[in-house]
Amino acid sequence: MEPRVATIIVDADACPVKKEIIETARRFQVPVLMVASYDHVLQQEEGVQTVQVDRSDQSVDLYISNYVKRGDIVITQDFGLAAIALGKGAITLSNRGQRYDGDMMDFLLERRHEQAKRRRAGGKTKGPKALTSEDRSRFQQKLTKVLIQRQEIDEL
Repeated sequence: MEPRVATIIVDADACPVKKEIIETARRFQVPVLMVASYDHVLQQEEGVQTVQVDRSDQSVDLYISNYVKRGDIVITQDFGLAAIALGKGAITLSNRGQRYDGDMMDFLLERRHEQAKRRRAGGKTKGPKALTSEDRSRFQQKLTKVLIQRQEIDEL
């Protein structure tokens, strides 16, 4: 059995940069896997495989966790999924282009835990700011940079 080519794997449920991911992946001829629950409509695109899973809150994360391998690029805003992907040797990016690394994961997971405790106690927390066109452009630049770096490593 031939090894699977490194893939851009997208937590597509709430991903606002799907178009930018597809455009960038096409330029580098990298396959894309979009994973979402049945509650979300995924358009069929050339070079993009789509997988839809049941609507339980962890189904997408579980699917991606089982699929991801070393060298893949995972795009998610879920810190828990990012930590799992990092542990498997994947590169992880947020929807805004922030590259997650092991040093920041403990802080991000702790902050997520504290915010969840505050919400359970009736407190309010802020959601993410609306994505701007500059955010989209920055994301695409970061993904391009990651793909160039990966391409250079593959050529060695």
